[in-house]
Amino acid sequence: MNKTDQYEFTIIVPVYNEEDNIYNLETKLSSYLPQALYKTCVLFVNDGSKDNSLKYLKEICQRNADFFFISLTKNSGLSAAIKAGIDSTGSKYVGYMDADLQTTPEDFNLLLKDIDKYNLVMGIRANRKDSPFKKLQSKIANGFRRMMTNDGVKDTGCPLKVLRTENARKIPFFTGMHRFIPALILLQEGTIKQVPVRHFPRTAGKSKYHLWNRLVSPFLDCFAYRWMKKRYINYAIGENNIQ
Repeated sequence: MNKTDQYEFTIIVPVYNEEDNIYNLETKLSSYLPQALYKTCVLFVNDGSKDNSLKYLKEICQRNADFFFISLTKNSGLSAAIKAGIDSTGSKYVGYMDADLQTTPEDFNLLLKDIDKYNLVMGIRANRKDSPFKKLQSKIANGFRRMMTNDGVKDTGCPLKVLRTENARKIPFFTGMHRFIPALILLQEGTIKQVPVRHFPRTAGKSKYHLWNRLVSPFLDCFAYRWMKKRYINYAIGENNIQ
Protein backbone atom coordinates (compact mmCIF):
# COMPACT_ATOMS: atom_id res chain seq x y z
CA MET A 1 0.00 0.00 0.00
CA ASN A 2 1.16 3.51 -0.80
CA LYS A 3 1.49 5.25 2.57
CA THR A 4 0.26 8.54 1.11
CA ASP A 5 -3.14 6.89 0.45
CA GLN A 6 -3.87 7.52 4.12
CA TYR A 7 -3.73 11.29 3.64
CA GLU A 8 -5.95 13.84 1.92
CA PHE A 9 -3.14 16.21 0.92
CA THR A 10 0.49 15.61 -0.03
CA ILE A 11 3.07 18.40 -0.09
CA ILE A 12 5.79 17.64 -2.64
CA VAL A 13 9.15 19.25 -1.90
CA PRO A 14 11.72 18.87 -4.72
CA VAL A 15 15.24 18.92 -3.28
CA TYR A 16 18.50 19.48 -5.13
CA ASN A 17 21.64 20.26 -3.12
CA GLU A 18 19.75 21.88 -0.25
CA GLU A 19 21.62 20.34 2.70
CA ASP A 20 21.67 23.69 4.51
CA ASN A 21 17.87 23.91 4.41
CA ILE A 22 16.81 20.34 5.33
CA TYR A 23 16.54 20.87 9.08
CA ASN A 24 14.79 24.21 8.57
CA LEU A 25 12.30 22.41 6.32
CA GLU A 26 11.76 19.83 9.03
CA THR A 27 10.98 22.54 11.57
CA LYS A 28 8.61 24.49 9.32
CA LEU A 29 6.76 21.48 7.92
CA SER A 30 6.40 19.60 11.19
CA SER A 31 4.97 22.76 12.77
CA TYR A 32 2.49 23.19 9.93
CA LEU A 33 1.07 19.67 9.68
CA PRO A 34 -1.05 19.80 12.86
CA GLN A 35 -2.59 23.07 11.58
CA ALA A 36 -3.31 21.87 8.03
CA LEU A 37 -6.93 22.02 6.87
CA TYR A 38 -6.65 18.45 5.56
CA LYS A 39 -4.77 15.44 6.86
CA THR A 40 -1.39 16.12 5.29
CA CYS A 41 1.91 14.39 4.61
CA VAL A 42 5.17 15.55 3.07
CA LEU A 43 6.89 13.83 0.16
CA PHE A 44 10.46 14.96 -0.46
CA VAL A 45 11.82 14.26 -3.94
CA ASN A 46 15.60 14.15 -3.93
CA ASP A 47 16.58 15.18 -7.44
CA GLY A 48 19.98 13.50 -7.59
CA SER A 49 21.60 15.80 -5.01
CA LYS A 50 25.38 15.68 -4.83
CA ASP A 51 25.65 16.97 -1.26
CA ASN A 52 24.27 15.51 1.98
CA SER A 53 20.64 16.28 1.19
CA LEU A 54 19.58 12.65 0.81
CA LYS A 55 21.33 11.65 4.03
CA TYR A 56 19.53 14.40 5.95
CA LEU A 57 16.20 13.61 4.28
CA LYS A 58 16.43 9.99 5.42
CA GLU A 59 17.21 11.21 8.92
CA ILE A 60 14.22 13.55 9.22
CA CYS A 61 11.87 11.01 7.63
CA GLN A 62 12.87 8.48 10.28
CA ARG A 63 11.77 10.76 13.11
CA ASN A 64 8.65 12.24 11.49
CA ALA A 65 5.85 9.77 10.82
CA ASP A 66 4.23 11.99 8.19
CA PHE A 67 7.43 12.57 6.18
CA PHE A 68 8.33 10.40 3.20
CA PHE A 69 10.93 10.58 0.45
CA ILE A 70 11.76 9.25 -2.97
CA SER A 71 15.15 9.72 -4.60
CA LEU A 72 15.79 10.02 -8.33
CA THR A 73 18.83 8.16 -9.60
CA LYS A 74 20.18 11.29 -11.29
CA ASN A 75 19.49 15.02 -11.42
CA SER A 76 16.54 15.36 -13.78
CA GLY A 77 15.26 18.90 -13.19
CA LEU A 78 12.35 20.50 -11.38
CA SER A 79 9.63 19.36 -13.78
CA ALA A 80 10.76 15.75 -13.48
CA ALA A 81 10.93 15.96 -9.68
CA ILE A 82 7.41 17.38 -9.48
CA LYS A 83 6.07 14.73 -11.86
CA ALA A 84 7.77 11.96 -9.88
CA GLY A 85 6.09 13.28 -6.74
CA ILE A 86 2.68 13.48 -8.39
CA ASP A 87 3.03 9.96 -9.79
CA SER A 88 4.00 8.68 -6.33
CA THR A 89 1.18 10.12 -4.24
CA GLY A 90 -2.22 8.61 -3.54
CA SER A 91 -3.87 11.57 -1.78
CA LYS A 92 -6.87 13.45 -3.19
CA TYR A 93 -4.97 16.73 -3.33
CA VAL A 94 -1.35 17.46 -4.09
CA GLY A 95 0.73 20.60 -3.75
CA TYR A 96 4.34 21.59 -3.91
CA MET A 97 6.75 24.13 -2.56
CA ASP A 98 10.43 24.87 -3.06
CA ALA A 99 13.03 23.69 -0.57
CA ASP A 100 14.51 27.18 -0.27
CA LEU A 101 11.77 28.27 2.18
CA GLN A 102 11.16 31.57 0.39
CA THR A 103 7.51 30.61 0.85
CA THR A 104 6.09 29.08 4.01
CA PRO A 105 3.98 25.91 4.29
CA GLU A 106 1.62 27.78 6.63
CA ASP A 107 0.22 29.57 3.58
CA PHE A 108 -0.99 26.27 2.11
CA ASN A 109 -4.10 26.79 4.25
CA LEU A 110 -4.86 29.92 2.22
CA LEU A 111 -4.96 27.72 -0.87
CA LEU A 112 -6.58 24.63 0.62
CA LYS A 113 -9.69 26.45 1.77
CA ASP A 114 -10.79 26.85 -1.87
CA ILE A 115 -9.45 23.69 -3.52
CA ASP A 116 -12.85 21.98 -3.30
CA LYS A 117 -14.19 24.66 -5.68
CA TYR A 118 -11.23 24.89 -8.11
CA ASN A 119 -8.90 22.52 -9.94
CA LEU A 120 -5.84 24.62 -9.08
CA VAL A 121 -5.32 27.20 -6.35
CA MET A 122 -1.96 28.94 -6.56
CA GLY A 123 -0.02 31.62 -4.77
CA ILE A 124 1.04 35.07 -5.90
CA ARG A 125 4.20 36.22 -4.13
CA ALA A 126 3.37 39.46 -2.33
CA ASN A 127 6.19 41.91 -1.56
CA ARG A 128 8.82 39.70 -3.17
CA LYS A 129 12.14 39.64 -1.35
CA ASP A 130 14.27 39.12 -4.46
CA SER A 131 16.84 41.40 -6.04
CA PRO A 132 15.58 44.07 -8.50
CA PHE A 133 17.29 42.22 -11.38
CA LYS A 134 15.64 38.92 -10.46
CA LYS A 135 12.22 40.60 -10.20
CA LEU A 136 12.77 42.26 -13.59
CA GLN A 137 13.59 38.90 -15.19
CA SER A 138 10.44 37.37 -13.69
CA LYS A 139 8.30 40.30 -14.82
CA ILE A 140 9.53 39.97 -18.41
CA ALA A 141 9.14 36.17 -18.44
CA ASN A 142 5.66 36.32 -16.89
CA GLY A 143 4.50 38.96 -19.35
CA PHE A 144 5.73 37.00 -22.36
CA ARG A 145 4.19 33.78 -21.03
CA ARG A 146 0.81 35.43 -20.45
CA MET A 147 0.87 36.78 -24.00
CA MET A 148 1.70 33.35 -25.43
CA THR A 149 -0.65 31.27 -23.27
CA ASN A 150 -3.43 33.71 -22.38
CA ASP A 151 -3.65 32.04 -18.97
CA GLY A 152 -4.19 35.28 -17.04
CA VAL A 153 -1.80 34.17 -14.29
CA LYS A 154 0.20 36.91 -12.55
CA ASP A 155 2.98 34.83 -11.01
CA THR A 156 3.40 31.34 -12.43
CA GLY A 157 6.84 31.16 -10.81
CA CYS A 158 5.35 31.09 -7.32
CA PRO A 159 6.13 27.57 -6.06
CA LEU A 160 3.11 27.38 -3.74
CA LYS A 161 0.38 25.52 -5.62
CA VAL A 162 -2.39 23.03 -4.74
CA LEU A 163 -4.10 20.83 -7.32
CA ARG A 164 -6.59 18.03 -7.40
CA THR A 165 -4.43 14.98 -7.95
CA GLU A 166 -6.65 13.71 -10.77
CA ASN A 167 -5.92 16.91 -12.71
CA ALA A 168 -2.23 16.92 -11.83
CA ARG A 169 -1.80 13.43 -13.28
CA LYS A 170 -3.24 14.53 -16.62
CA ILE A 171 -0.65 17.27 -17.06
CA PRO A 172 1.77 16.33 -19.89
CA PHE A 173 4.97 17.10 -18.01
CA PHE A 174 8.26 17.58 -19.80
CA THR A 175 11.27 19.78 -19.14
CA GLY A 176 10.13 23.32 -18.34
CA MET A 177 6.45 22.49 -18.09
CA HIS A 178 6.27 23.34 -14.38
CA ARG A 179 6.05 26.93 -15.59
CA PHE A 180 2.85 26.16 -17.50
CA ILE A 181 0.82 24.27 -14.89
CA PRO A 182 -1.97 26.91 -14.89
CA ALA A 183 -2.17 26.97 -18.67
CA LEU A 184 -2.26 23.18 -18.79
CA ILE A 185 -5.05 23.06 -16.21
CA LEU A 186 -7.01 25.46 -18.43
CA LEU A 187 -6.53 23.03 -21.33
CA GLN A 188 -8.37 20.50 -19.17
CA GLU A 189 -11.18 23.07 -18.91
CA GLY A 190 -10.26 23.40 -15.25
CA THR A 191 -10.67 26.44 -13.03
CA ILE A 192 -7.95 28.45 -11.26
CA LYS A 193 -7.82 30.79 -8.30
CA GLN A 194 -4.84 33.00 -7.41
CA VAL A 195 -4.19 33.96 -3.78
CA PRO A 196 -1.52 36.34 -2.37
CA VAL A 197 1.03 34.51 -0.18
CA ARG A 198 4.05 35.67 1.77
CA HIS A 199 7.56 35.71 0.36
CA PHE A 200 10.86 35.65 2.24
CA PRO A 201 14.54 36.11 1.36
CA ARG A 202 16.63 32.96 1.00
CA THR A 203 18.61 32.48 4.20
CA ALA A 204 20.50 29.25 3.43
CA GLY A 205 21.77 27.38 0.39
CA LYS A 206 22.21 28.78 -3.11
CA SER A 207 19.71 29.59 -5.82
CA LYS A 208 19.65 27.16 -8.75
CA TYR A 209 18.36 29.82 -11.12
CA HIS A 210 20.29 32.07 -13.47
CA LEU A 211 19.64 34.11 -16.60
CA TRP A 212 19.23 31.06 -18.86
CA ASN A 213 16.71 29.08 -16.82
CA ARG A 214 14.87 32.14 -15.49
CA LEU A 215 14.49 34.08 -18.74
CA VAL A 216 15.84 32.49 -21.93
CA SER A 217 14.62 28.93 -21.37
CA PRO A 218 11.04 30.02 -20.44
CA PHE A 219 10.86 32.00 -23.70
CA LEU A 220 11.71 28.89 -25.68
CA ASP A 221 9.32 26.76 -23.64
CA CYS A 222 6.45 29.08 -24.57
CA PHE A 223 6.79 28.01 -28.19
CA ALA A 224 6.78 24.35 -27.12
CA TYR A 225 3.56 25.00 -25.21
CA ARG A 226 1.94 26.68 -28.22
CA TRP A 227 2.86 23.67 -30.38
CA MET A 228 1.44 21.26 -27.80
CA LYS A 229 -1.73 23.27 -27.19
CA LYS A 230 -2.93 22.64 -30.75
CA ARG A 231 -2.40 18.91 -30.28
CA TYR A 232 -3.59 18.48 -26.70
CA ILE A 233 -6.08 15.64 -26.19
CA ASN A 234 -8.78 16.32 -23.62
CA TYR A 235 -11.48 13.72 -22.94
CA ALA A 236 -13.81 12.52 -20.20
CA ILE A 237 -15.34 9.05 -19.97
CA GLY A 238 -19.09 8.90 -19.46
CA GLU A 239 -20.69 5.48 -19.13
CA ASN A 240 -18.69 2.27 -18.97
CA ASN A 241 -19.04 -1.35 -17.93
CA ILE A 242 -15.46 -2.15 -16.92
CA GLN A 243 -15.97 -1.48 -13.22
